Amino acid sequence: MTIAIYGKAFNDSFIPTIQHLFNTLEKHQVSIVVYRPFYTYLKKQIGLKGKYLTFFKNQEREKPFDLLLSIGGDGTILETITIVKDSGTPILGINTGRLGFLSHIGKDEIDETIEQLVAKKFTLDKRSLIQIETPNHAFGAENYALNELTISKKDTFSMVTIHTYINQDYLNSYWADGLIISTPTGSTAYNLSCGGPILVPSSENFILTPISAHNLTVRPIVVDDKSTITLRVEARSPYFLAALDSRSQSLDCNTELTITKAPFYINLVKLEDHNFHHTLRNKLMWGIDKRN
Repeated sequence: MTIAIYGKAFNDSFIPTIQHLFNTLEKHQVSIVVYRPFYTYLKKQIGLKGKYLTFFKNQEREKPFDLLLSIGGDGTILETITIVKDSGTPILGINTGRLGFLSHIGKDEIDETIEQLVAKKFTLDKRSLIQIETPNHAFGAENYALNELTISKKDTFSMVTIHTYINQDYLNSYWADGLIISTPTGSTAYNLSCGGPILVPSSENFILTPISAHNLTVRPIVVDDKSTITLRVEARSPYFLAALDSRSQSLDCNTELTITKAPFYINLVKLEDHNFHHTLRNKLMWGIDKRN
């Protein structure tokens, strides 16, 4: 079994956990391939026993990975989708961040997690993505996102007007700081913090959630993800910002954006005794009463 490891810098308190992760993988005779910048970082932080093969983001690989481990928070997992792309390679997140809806494996679950991976006691959770098209191909080949597309003002002193169409049918002109178009996976991210609803991952929908809408009667709306969404932006500034997860571009206000569901899925590893409802209860502390 070949497992690729991608990660970012982590707090020193996680050094024993990451060392234990590598030791456990080696004990199970797993072939390890490490993202090159992360490998350089790890050599300074932990005692790597061997010299591992490394990879870069856009590197062509003769042998595909069986699985990719993401070490970090949810933002780190969002970065890995530009590595696996449409390959179908499963992704699992070891959480060294804070909340962790996507990267939800805690440091006390390392042994059990590796045992299940090696024994292939897991299923794949297919997650849909959102895709954007612009006349100038602003995001190139990486024009997709797992969480959301966010349209926002570039200057801080004025709002933007976002004319929105669903299947060429006029919906609304959002006068706001911005607009989030979220996937079900992204419903627990920026969408949630702006008052949008939570959707289960298998929901075949998009959520349109305004950011600080000037009209208080404007509320989030859920639409079918088979829909084509078209956006036209007006602003006092000649430019606005478009962000796919953490990747942003400054776009001319004459740019029309076409948003659809991407033609492929991202596979997240779902271990035994882990599911979305469990994650909601655990991360949002639903049902917890301090009186008990």
